[in-house]
Amino acid sequence: MHFLDQAKIYIRSGGGGPGAVSFRREKYVEYGGPDGGNGGKGGDVIFEAVAGLNTLIDFRYTQHFKAPRGNHGMGKSRHGAGGKDLVIKVPVGTQIISDEDRETVLADLMEAGQRVTLLEGGLGGRGNESYKSSTNRAPRQHQPGLPPQEMWVWLRLKLLADVGLVGLPNAGKSTFINALTNTKAKVGDYPFTTLHPQLGVVRHKGREFVLADIPGLIAGAADGAGIGDRFLGHIERCRVLIHLIDIAGEDPAEAMHVIEEELEAYGGGLEAKPRLVVLNKIDLADTELAADFAKELKGAGADEVFAISGATGQGIEKLLDGVISYLPAETVTERPEGEREEEDETPWTPL
Repeated sequence: MHFLDQAKIYIRSGGGGPGAVSFRREKYVEYGGPDGGNGGKGGDVIFEAVAGLNTLIDFRYTQHFKAPRGNHGMGKSRHGAGGKDLVIKVPVGTQIISDEDRETVLADLMEAGQRVTLLEGGLGGRGNESYKSSTNRAPRQHQPGLPPQEMWVWLRLKLLADVGLVGLPNAGKSTFINALTNTKAKVGDYPFTTLHPQLGVVRHKGREFVLADIPGLIAGAADGAGIGDRFLGHIERCRVLIHLIDIAGEDPAEAMHVIEEELEAYGGGLEAKPRLVVLNKIDLADTELAADFAKELKGAGADEVFAISGATGQGIEKLLDGVISYLPAETVTERPEGEREEEDETPWTPL
């Protein structure tokens, strides 16, 4: 499945149905009179966040969405049926943004099942029966129904994850997320192996959290260098960031500084999020070198430095302990190993 996190679409609600002008004409009926029914209401345009979707690719091929209009009123006091509401299903984490300035957020769908009515259908027009009075016995006026609402909007997807993974290209992010989750991220010995965000669920000590890997950043990403910083929006909602640094790189302290600068240039609150600095690929270096680099990173501003190997799993246990300390306690818990449910010792007897 292709990944798409932005899409522009046209939406229009349904117009209201016109009211009817009709008079009762029946044989053997002594009194006639107006009997034109009202028009039906047009359909609303509703956005709904649903689980199981993680891309906006469907909106690349379908870009126009129009709710049906209300039916017109008819004689014999028959009112027109209302138009069916149009429900547009989007992934959880989708923002609906005005096309006028591409900044105003009209709705932010954060939970599965959340709905928002963006455009309301037009009300149906009144039929001539509703104008009947003691002084207006044969009204001929009616209303045409209110017109529909329409607009262009942008859909922008920001994936919901607890932990975000950042770093320079070839820092080992894909190998790391593959080792911890069932994700099958592409791994290669060249820059920008990851071209779009990857999500995976990590389970550790009876708790679980969602980990997001985004394409690597380079110096000048905020100005469009490399893939740019467009995917940083997918980690805006993370509680903590893991900053992977390749121990085999030329200067780990400079690598940390580059990412810090790009996060600050992007904004969105990323510069204020807690970060765990991680020296990766320690299987390629000796212990003394890893200790020296860790000391250098602390001198450059890192509070704590974790040394791991995504390929061998070394040090990952300690890192995950540090990650879950930033996460809320309301996570899935499992029964401790070796503990069994208490068995009912009451002997079985037939009913």
